[in-house]
Amino acid sequence: MNYFQMGTQIISGNGALNALKDMDMTSVLIICDPYMVESNKVEDIATILVEKGVTFNIFSDIIPDPTIEVVVQGVGAISSCQADTIIAFGGGSAIDSAKAIKEVYSQSSTQRIQLIAIPTTSGTGSEVTAFSVISDSQKAEKYALVDASMIPDVAILEPKLTETVPSHITADTGVDVMTHCFEAYVSLKATDFTDACAEKGLRIAWENLVQVVEHGEDSFGREKLLNASCLAGIAFNEASLGICHSLAHALGAKFHIPHGRANALLLPHVIAYNAGMDLNQETETLLKYESMAKLLGIQSGTKRGTVQSMIAQLNRQTKRMGIPKYVTDCGVEKEAFVNEIPEMARLAMADTCTLTNPRIPTSKELEQIYLQLCQGGY
Repeated sequence: MNYFQMGTQIISGNGALNALKDMDMTSVLIICDPYMVESNKVEDIATILVEKGVTFNIFSDIIPDPTIEVVVQGVGAISSCQADTIIAFGGGSAIDSAKAIKEVYSQSSTQRIQLIAIPTTSGTGSEVTAFSVISDSQKAEKYALVDASMIPDVAILEPKLTETVPSHITADTGVDVMTHCFEAYVSLKATDFTDACAEKGLRIAWENLVQVVEHGEDSFGREKLLNASCLAGIAFNEASLGICHSLAHALGAKFHIPHGRANALLLPHVIAYNAGMDLNQETETLLKYESMAKLLGIQSGTKRGTVQSMIAQLNRQTKRMGIPKYVTDCGVEKEAFVNEIPEMARLAMADTCTLTNPRIPTSKELEQIYLQLCQGGY
């Protein structure tokens, strides 16, 4: 049997933030990063809460690749203010942290905490998923936590909040959306329902991402990317992901490459591996990638040729957006990277995302994928 469940109410479009005015809450903890406070963006929420007469506190110690220590501090913050609602405001780091904070706090409290997620980037889809990625700074590892209790109650998709996102972050997070769609589509747990969300999400991102990166003022494109990110989240929340994310988690933990950029480096190589481009047979996964390519208007003479053309077009898109091809272009020293490959492959093999990858990898195969990120080979 397959299950498909949507536990999040999604409110989208221009003015969606105003939905906060009609929501029941008496005490709120806003979880965000320092920039949201320094730039006064958090005032968009604070103003509404003041008008409602709702007391609120702000926990703004969120960092990229949020750590266990940050989660512990956040639990302390909600314990102090006894909030009945958490508003996660920001990118994936803020939303993932909020989900983990709520989960840990709920284990020692009988109070039900409402979680409202308001993404300010179009990438993670965390506003509708049961996933939370938390880092262990001591071990330089990332853990993908998964529990249905972490799914937000409400997701507010307000396009205007993404309009000032820098182009390089728009590019990185946008490729993360594509990665979510590709991986959910070929996942061992994919269904007709997850496929529908993955197909639509990928098509929207494919058609709009480059345009928005080059023209950040494109409000229509911004809205479309935010919707694509959410659709991708719905898809992978049920279907899960694959080794592109497993490899990216380990790479990001070791060398602090932003998650979306790590996925962008790996995605072409992972598609080629999963499709079996190195094999003398047409696999079921190859046919799924071919189906996705045709959805994007890409077709060549053969099924294998069609998938290769899609990979080539993906590489052209990332190049046009200024995304590098190699880790050495991301400030990583080649020898240091190569030395860490066996350990990163071990971590990727143990990652929960690997369980649903369509091709069962070996550690050596994952090491070979990492080696392709070295310019000129190794």
